[in-house]
Amino acid sequence: MTVSGAKPAGVQDEASAAQTVQQMFNSIAPRYDLLNHILSANIDRLWWWRTARRFRPVLSNPDAAILDICCGTGDMTMALLKRRPAGARPVLAADFARGMLSRGAQKFSGRGAVALEADALHLPLKSASLDLVVTAFGFRNLANYEAGLREFHRVLKPGGQLGILDFSEPGGLMGKAYAVYFRRVLPAIGRMICGKDGPYSYLPASVGNFPPPPQMLALMRSVGYAECAWQPYTFGIAGLYTATRTAVA
Repeated sequence: MTVSGAKPAGVQDEASAAQTVQQMFNSIAPRYDLLNHILSANIDRLWWWRTARRFRPVLSNPDAAILDICCGTGDMTMALLKRRPAGARPVLAADFARGMLSRGAQKFSGRGAVALEADALHLPLKSASLDLVVTAFGFRNLANYEAGLREFHRVLKPGGQLGILDFSEPGGLMGKAYAVYFRRVLPAIGRMICGKDGPYSYLPASVGNFPPPPQMLALMRSVGYAECAWQPYTFGIAGLYTATRTAVA
C-alpha cells in the first residue's frame, strides 16, 4: 500500500508541500467562498449538512469536545454548530492558513466556536482529549495522510469518532462527464474569478492523487481505527469517511 500526501507542482518534500498549500489557500481566501458555491452549484452546502447529521449524537452532547480541523472559511464549522445545544462546549475550528481562518472566524464568532491557528499534523492539543474530529475538503491537502490520521488518532479519546469529507472520482459515464468539467471547465472558471491559475489547476490534480476509497480505508485501519466506512455523496463526487478510535494504537 503506497500512500503519501499532497503534491503541488514543483515541490520536492513534505515541508515545501505544506508551505505551498498554505500560501495557495491564503492567496485565494478572499474569493474562496464565492468560487466554492459557484463551482459546486451550492451542492457543497448539502454535503456539510449531511456530514453534521451523521454525527448528531455526539454533537447533541453539550460536553463533547469537538475539532473541525482544516476548517477553512468555516462552513463545516457552521453546520456542526447548528446541531449543538445552547450553552454547549465551544467547537474548536482550526486551520494553518491564517487568511482562511480569519474569514471563518468572522462567520462563527460569538456562535459557539473558537478559532485556532494550527497545523493538522502537529495539533497543540492533549492526547485523548476529543470526542469528535471532523475535516471537510482539507485532509486531501495534507503533506502526509498517514501522519494526519495518526495525529487525529492521538487526540481522540478511545471511542472518539472521525469524519473526513472529501472529493473522490466517480466511475462510469458520470465519472467521465465530471472529469471533463473538473479538469477543464473548473480551472478556467477559477482562473477567471480568482485571477490565478495554480490553485484551481491544483484542485483536480489533488483529487486524482488522493487515495481511492478502498486504499484510504485500508490506511485508516492500519493506523488503528475501527468501524471504518465510506459513504458516497452525489454519485461519488464527494464522500464521507468515518471511523472510531480504538483503545490500542
